[in-house]
Amino acid sequence: MRDLTDAAECYPDQHWPAQAQQALRELVGAHHRARQTGRPQVLADQRADPITALRRAVRVGLATIPRIHGAKAKQHPGRCLLEVLRDREADVLRLVFDTAIPPTNNQAERDLRPWKTVQKISGRLQSEKATRYRLTIRGYISTAAKHGINIMNALRTAILGNPWMPPAHVNM
Repeated sequence: MRDLTDAAECYPDQHWPAQAQQALRELVGAHHRARQTGRPQVLADQRADPITALRRAVRVGLATIPRIHGAKAKQHPGRCLLEVLRDREADVLRLVFDTAIPPTNNQAERDLRPWKTVQKISGRLQSEKATRYRLTIRGYISTAAKHGINIMNALRTAILGNPWMPPAHVNM
């Protein structure tokens, strides 16, 4: 949503960012309603129109922001966002096919925030490499816990070379 807000500011004459935001808001709302009623996924009739609107917004955006050609050409940020929305659609829409998956990454950001605070305030964890390792481990632990996996078992199996992995994406 933040990236689409930025896109709306960068492309004020374009309708696609607002259309994509509206579609995502509808999908998040449908996700919350489905989850509150105990459904494992959003009903097909509640997700069809917003998904179609999102796909149309992406197609329009891709048509209006040309790809810059060249081996190492840097693309416009709006173009990159649209390509992610198109190419990683299954990941973007996972929240409607599995209501156990949160619709935002707010909790993940909260899980990492204490480590970032320690790094800034204490002056410890100054090595970017060490910080990256710590945050990777913390993210692994958090994800395992959110899936109901015993954290100690997850760490033990990871250390032994057979790490627990979250389930693959839902086929649509």
